[in-house]
Amino acid sequence: MTSLVSYDSIHFMKKDIHSVYYKNAKITCSCGKQWVVGSTRPEMSIELCSNCHPFYTGKKKLVDTARKVEQFQARAIKTQALKDRQVKQKQLQKKRSRKPA
Repeated sequence: MTSLVSYDSIHFMKKDIHSVYYKNAKITCSCGKQWVVGSTRPEMSIELCSNCHPFYTGKKKLVDTARKVEQFQARAIKTQALKDRQVKQKQLQKKRSRKPA
């Protein structure tokens, strides 16, 4: 035997502690695509969506908003220069140790 319960009379959440929920929140991508979803914010802007993301479009483009790639490349160049300098110093030490005094 099943009992019928009216969910209108039952309160699942406490009142006045939850954010306002917007059923028609507008999302806008930097490529211009817009759509409507439910959210706790009335409007949002995003940088990538399935319309412009390189994985979905198949285009090889670099997505770097915080210049992390450039910072990494600069660090890699410095590291390589340091390694080159150390190798040259070792070579000079070997040459000096080979010369008769």
